[in-house]
Amino acid sequence: MSFRARLTLVAAAAVALAVMVASAVVYVVVRGELRGPVDTSLRDSQRQILQLPVDEIGRAFFEARTHLRGAVVYPQLVKADGSKTVPSGDRVALPVTDEVVAVARGARGSYFSDAHVAGTHVRLLTFPYTAGYAVEVARPLNEVDHALGRIRLFLIAIAAGGVAVAAALGLAVSRAALRPVRRLTEATEKISKTGDLSERIDGDGTDELSRLATSFNTMLGALEESTRAQRQLVADASHELRTPLTSLRTNIEVLASERALPPGERERLLSDVVDQLTEMTTLVSEVIELARGEQHAAEPEEVRLDLVAASAVERMRRDRPGVTFTADLRETVVHGVPATLERAVANLLDNAAKWSPPGGEVELAVRNGNVTVRDRGPGIAEEDLPHVFDRFYRAPSARGQPGSGLGLAIVRQVAKAHGGSVVAERAEGGGTIVTMHLNGTKPPS
Repeated sequence: MSFRARLTLVAAAAVALAVMVASAVVYVVVRGELRGPVDTSLRDSQRQILQLPVDEIGRAFFEARTHLRGAVVYPQLVKADGSKTVPSGDRVALPVTDEVVAVARGARGSYFSDAHVAGTHVRLLTFPYTAGYAVEVARPLNEVDHALGRIRLFLIAIAAGGVAVAAALGLAVSRAALRPVRRLTEATEKISKTGDLSERIDGDGTDELSRLATSFNTMLGALEESTRAQRQLVADASHELRTPLTSLRTNIEVLASERALPPGERERLLSDVVDQLTEMTTLVSEVIELARGEQHAAEPEEVRLDLVAASAVERMRRDRPGVTFTADLRETVVHGVPATLERAVANLLDNAAKWSPPGGEVELAVRNGNVTVRDRGPGIAEEDLPHVFDRFYRAPSARGQPGSGLGLAIVRQVAKAHGGSVVAERAEGGGTIVTMHLNGTKPPS
């Protein structure tokens, strides 16, 4: 069963239940209103009978008799022994039960009841008359029952019509309400067939379905951007790998040839091959790091950022002995992945060391969730500042420097994955200052 059919069925069932409950309430109210005058007339008869003297009971009481099917009351006198007296010549007798005898004996007060007498539905009022006697007064309910029967038919017809109208309206409303869902389904099916992530759905409005369409469009935009970034990454990586691969192949072909090489040329070529392999290994590693995006290899945890930075500094001191690293580390706790945070700090330090002159100094500071690295190099040109964190971007002055152009891009990715950002600026007196800010910082304990 389709969702639209279920929605229509639920709407029709809800309306049917409401109509049935309302019909039952109306029936009970109308029944009470129709039977109320009957009970009132029986009470009036009770008052009239109670005013009759006992010695006139045989004369005045039974002169009021009528046929049972008439619209007036029909009386019957019951003694305490259960015997009854009916109007003279009348063959119809009202039922005498234990409750009626109890009223005659004074053990119970007056009460109303329903009964069927000679095939006629009657309303009975039983009340004490005098010591040892009770009176039953009956009035036929033919007119009331006839009216209630017609009302029942009307209510059944109204309920059936209401359910039919509810089903029709439910079908129409479900079609209108599910139109955005249908468009969403068609869009997803089209995307599945064509792979075109530029497809969008009209999501005007503030209701839940419009919000769903807006969220779907946002998801499509994110997927489109992710796919574009992946394709761009593959294209850039292929372009960057082409040069070292070509050079590596040329050197290997020369080494594998049988021609004689000048003295020291073979050793130089072997050294170039090793350097090129190292460069390609670094490039592939950084491409893999970027391709992972925001997916961490480990679950985020509470991390002492100052200790992570200290570990990165120690590693840089071993790898870059010609540069002096100074650190001002304040205790800072962040929520993140230690390995990726250390990689980002190490990249910042490595980039600063690469641009520092021999014997130069690189300053590192960690406080309040900020990692700041400053070098004393030539600084970044103003036109290059907006692009230094782009993938594979290398300023004209950096073309002769080793590296893949991915180090700072990885830093920006790590910062975003941790809810932060990174910015580079020229420093007074020369050099560059790069600041990485991480959100979710906690005060030291």
